This record gives sequence, C-alpha cells and structure tokens, in this order.
Amino acid sequence: MDKQGKANVMPLGWSMITSGKPPMLAISIGHKRHTHKLIEECGEFVLAFPAPGQEQPLLYCGTHSGRDVDKFKESGFEALPAKKVKPPLIAGCVSNFECRVVGKLSTGDHTIFVGEVLAAHIEDEARVRLYNLGGRRFKGISPE
Repeated sequence: MDKQGKANVMPLGWSMITSGKPPMLAISIGHKRHTHKLIEECGEFVLAFPAPGQEQPLLYCGTHSGRDVDKFKESGFEALPAKKVKPPLIAGCVSNFECRVVGKLSTGDHTIFVGEVLAAHIEDEARVRLYNLGGRRFKGISPE
C-alpha cells in the first residue's frame, strides 16, 4: 500500500513458511517491482492464495504495473479490509495472511521479505488452491 492509501496486487511465485512459533512467511520480490517499493514504504503485506476462477484477474495483475493502473479496480478483484495491517485482503481467495515485515535479505536482484503473520483468514481448508504452471497455465490443487 502506498503513502496515499492505494493498494496493489502482485501475483507472486516465491513464498514459503519460515517459522511456526511465531508464525512467519517469506516472499521474494524483484528490486525493480512496484510492490517492492510499496512493501519498503509500508512495512506490511498480505499474502493471499488464489482459488480456481481467479485466473483472469491474476493474469491481468501479472501483466500490468500498479505504477500505471489501479489493479483492484481494473482486474475485478475485490479488496476487503484487513484487521491488523493497512494492505487489504483479496475476496474469494482460499486464504489471506496479514503480515508485518520483521526482516529482509537482499539476494541478487530480489529481496526476501520475512513477515510475522498477525492474522490469518482461511475460507475453507478443503478448498482447492490455484497454482500457476508458467505462462497462462493454471492448475487447482487440493490439500487432500
């Protein structure tokens, strides 16, 4: 989220759990990405895992920069207020994790941001999660 309160959406391929107690997640963002600047400024982010049916909004967000467009408005994603952080949740996702940055590591052309999970919103644990297989190919994978 920028200083004026404008939120952004970035499809992200690199994330992982880094701690159970306290719960922490890490994401890797390219230094030149608009989202990198926003996380640096805000110190918070939401990691959302999409569901089948969200392919088109994801493709839109992955092919346009938040520097130039309002991705929430243009993609059709609906922003929901978060409980603990400034950036919004994304409606319809399998899960949304509200995170505050507690560490970062520069790795070549990316920064790994480590976020402490302040709140977790799980829609349905048995729901299928959407993964990008590269390009415009997606696959829904169930936890079962």
